[in-house]
Amino acid sequence: MPIEEINFDYVDESTNCKGVLFLPESSSRCPAVLVAHTWKGISDFEINKAKELAKLGYAGLAIDIFGNGVNGQNIEENQALIKPFVDNRKKFRTRVASAISAIKSHPSIDGGKIGLIGYCFGGMAVLEIARSGLDVSGVVSFHGLLNRSEESINKIHSKILVLHGDKDPMVPRDIVQDFYDEMDESDANWEFISYGNAMHAFTNPEANDPSFGTQFNETANQRSWNSMKLFFEEVF
Repeated sequence: MPIEEINFDYVDESTNCKGVLFLPESSSRCPAVLVAHTWKGISDFEINKAKELAKLGYAGLAIDIFGNGVNGQNIEENQALIKPFVDNRKKFRTRVASAISAIKSHPSIDGGKIGLIGYCFGGMAVLEIARSGLDVSGVVSFHGLLNRSEESINKIHSKILVLHGDKDPMVPRDIVQDFYDEMDESDANWEFISYGNAMHAFTNPEANDPSFGTQFNETANQRSWNSMKLFFEEVF
C-alpha cells in the first residue's frame, strides 16, 4: 500500500488544531515523528518533511501549534503569533503535548515510540517537550531557538539532538553556552552539532536573506537530515 495522507485534527482545550499525517507503507504499528513548524505556522515545508519521514518508515505528523491552520504573512505577524508561546512555556508545552496525546491513540502508531523534530520556533517547541519531562523517545531541533525559560525543568527522559548553524545570529554563542549549562544541570542525554558558516533557517531552500540572518545551506541541510536519521534509528 502507498503512503497515506490524512487530515489529522486534534484539540487543545478550546483550540482546534489542523495537522497532516502521513502513514508509511507498512501496515504494522510504527513509530511516529511529529514535525513542529517555524514561526510562520504549518506550511508545505513541514508537511513535506512529514512525508519524507513516512518514506523512512515512520508516521510523520505535521502539527499545528497556533491552531486553525493559521499562517503569518510577514515578520510582524509571525512575531505576534509566537509571542504567547515564547512568553508562556507552560501553554507552549501543553499545546504540543496535545498533539502527542492525539497521535498515541491512533491505531497505526506504537505509542511507546514517539519522536519530535522542529524548525526554528518549532525547535524550541520540541525542546520544551523534553524540558517538561514528558517521556518521549527523542527530540531533534533544527536551527531552533534555545533560550531557557522561567518554567521549571523536570527530569529529562527523552534523548536530545540539536542541529545548529554556527553563524545563526538569533542564537548567539552566549545562548549556546547557556544551553550547554542547562543540559548539564539537567543531566540530560544530549548531542549538539554546530555547522560552520551556516546561518538560521539553513534547511529552507527559500531562505535567502543574510542581512536578516537566514540563508539556505545545502551542506548543513544534508548533514543535519542524515544526523536525524541516525538519531531515530538509535532511539527507536
